[in-house]
Amino acid sequence: MKAADLLQEVPSLNPYKQYGKVTRAVGLTIESKGPRTSVGELCYIHPQEKKEPVLAEVVGFKDKYVQLMPLKQTAEISPGSLVEATRKPLQIKSGHGLIGKVIDGTGQPLDGSVLPEGLSPVPTEAEPPNPLLRPRINEPLSLGIKAIDGLLTIGKGQRIGIFAGSGVGKSTILSMLTRYSEAEVNVIALIGERGREVKDFIERDLGEEGMKKSVVVVATSDQPALMRIKGAMTATAVAEYFRDQGKQVNLMMDSVTRFAMAQREIGLAVGEPPTTKGYTPSVFAMLPKLLERSGTSQAGSITAFYTVLVDGDDLNEPIADAVRGILDGHLVLDRKLADKGHYPAINVLQSISRVMEELVDEDHQKAADNLRRLLSTYMESEDLINIGAYKKGSSKEIDKAIKMQPAINQFLQQDTSEVLTFSETRKALIEQFGKGE
Repeated sequence: MKAADLLQEVPSLNPYKQYGKVTRAVGLTIESKGPRTSVGELCYIHPQEKKEPVLAEVVGFKDKYVQLMPLKQTAEISPGSLVEATRKPLQIKSGHGLIGKVIDGTGQPLDGSVLPEGLSPVPTEAEPPNPLLRPRINEPLSLGIKAIDGLLTIGKGQRIGIFAGSGVGKSTILSMLTRYSEAEVNVIALIGERGREVKDFIERDLGEEGMKKSVVVVATSDQPALMRIKGAMTATAVAEYFRDQGKQVNLMMDSVTRFAMAQREIGLAVGEPPTTKGYTPSVFAMLPKLLERSGTSQAGSITAFYTVLVDGDDLNEPIADAVRGILDGHLVLDRKLADKGHYPAINVLQSISRVMEELVDEDHQKAADNLRRLLSTYMESEDLINIGAYKKGSSKEIDKAIKMQPAINQFLQQDTSEVLTFSETRKALIEQFGKGE
């Protein structure tokens, strides 16, 4: 900052620090009398034993008391602990020096190292781009996965949900997207993950190749709810920084469901009424604020993949339903396919890309529709075929679907080490399924 700019800031500076005192702690929240502050601002709570101050955020007010939620454990805080106002929201530092790093929800390296020089401060919360200034999605993004590139083509700047129960292959798909996508930078948010899985994902699924162009943001399930919220916001802010630099960014968040659960904890703690299946109204207000920040802008694009955990494989549970209504398409991972050893276990008949028609040519679209029709015909008659009740020649369409089933399965299945470019996938799809009857 130039000297002239610094001089202009002087009149607005407050030479006094404002303090309050902790009065009580109830559940996840800490109440204090003072300081004068506003919702979203950070405060430092100073333990009386002269230990490290605890960072907390103002989440609400009750009568004349400030309600704070800490970003780490609160074992040292006691009645009378000083609460110092910082008069600013959480900011992180972002830049090319973060690539290859693993950071926490506040933007600090998880391994305890020091952030590199030359990073720029960015706020964790920001407004989505103006809808009238967003360029349309008109260019396909090669992801290296045949089932997606061929039948569910995704464009640069599109936002996609990955819906699945536990153990159906979400992490495997995310690792393939990280390694094989043509995006320039990957930002991966692990929100509410088990601590054991973090290192497994980084070393086994990403590997050195994936980490070379990735920033990983981690907020594990044992951390306070507010830290999990900040993890999602920080990852989005890092992706926005690279988008503003003109980069093509992939943002992958696992999972939005745990983000929603963290917001539910906060909402219930500050007195919100539980509504749909215990989720508070603020959850459904926060989801579009988070999800709308990704997408295209005049500088670059963020292609976003948000995983959604579906309890009991119920695709109509509240969070899945809300997310599906906001995003530009979804991939459904089917447990029945996974049980058969069919990977990636994408159910292409239940999945959709809302912008595919604008991204592919007529031959590609025709071949994709033909494959879907054959697969749908086979699935509708599968029980009859398996028990031998179907008689060959009864239906030309079913006969053709049975004949093409091996080719369909071969096209939809892919080993994690196998990678195809978009043009290779398009060529294979049209050669095998381009001639519809």
